[in-house]
Amino acid sequence: MNAMDTDEQSVVLPSSTVSGLTLSLHPLPILNVSEHLTRLKLQTMTNSPFVLGALLGTQNGREVEIVNTFELALEGDGVDHGFLVSRREQYKQVFPSLEFIGWYTVATIPTTRHIALHEQFTAYCSTPLLLILQPAGTVVVTTDVNAQTLPIKVYEPTMDFHGGKARAVYIEVPYNVETGEAERIAVDWTARGGGSGTSLESHLQTQRAAVKMLHDRIMLLVKYVADVISGSAKKDPAVLRALAALVSSLPATENPDFREEFDTEYEDVQLTAYLSSLTKSTNILNDLVDKHVLLTASNREERGPPAGRRRLGRQGGMMSEWDRMH
Repeated sequence: MNAMDTDEQSVVLPSSTVSGLTLSLHPLPILNVSEHLTRLKLQTMTNSPFVLGALLGTQNGREVEIVNTFELALEGDGVDHGFLVSRREQYKQVFPSLEFIGWYTVATIPTTRHIALHEQFTAYCSTPLLLILQPAGTVVVTTDVNAQTLPIKVYEPTMDFHGGKARAVYIEVPYNVETGEAERIAVDWTARGGGSGTSLESHLQTQRAAVKMLHDRIMLLVKYVADVISGSAKKDPAVLRALAALVSSLPATENPDFREEFDTEYEDVQLTAYLSSLTKSTNILNDLVDKHVLLTASNREERGPPAGRRRLGRQGGMMSEWDRMH
């Protein structure tokens, strides 16, 4: 599917029509949509790639908050609904409070093509919102130097009755950019390019979360097999065949080449850990030596010269006086 054409008739109601929604937009969706567009431009080498994604957030009555997004896959001229449902459930496991509340794309204004796509999302949300990132060159520049406008518009779907006929249209929804302290720090960190220590920490946390999730799912499979053996769970031949195929593929990893590579990588990791521990211990020992030298030097200055040296000085003085007397 090519990019949305901008020469079609607009389906947006006049600005005099006001939406009753109170919308808050977080910085993460803005960054995600911008990154999605930039990446597709570089991959397809075109200035107007077709961008499509889902909006995640919360809704309480007429108060809506857009918190996160994820990209959508295409199937023919429409949305890959299997991918959408799968990805939505994956996000639901990590962020239980977030719901599908709309979709996003890149265009100048909503057109009838957007209305056709809108109908494909009504099965997941009664009134899915539409967030549009306006491409460069179509943003209206304001004369107010203090105004800070973003090339983003959000629209709410509604029905318009004209000439006895009803048609689906959009109403523009004003929004506020909602940023908490943590989000401001994250955006500032992203703008500055991040840091190596924080990146390593984030990478390790991601790896730990992935390993934990894998371990939890393995334990779930083990519990299912145990329950089937004990008779407390219903036997599912398809699941058991899939488990048997998975188990049969495990011995394939026990070949000499894999074991040698695994041992080498394991030894490298252990060596790195030992070197880090040794460096830390050396640094602590160096600090202790410096403090000991500083402390002993201060004590010597407070006590003055050693006692033996003072006695020799006094004896030397007495001998000199005896010599003078005789």
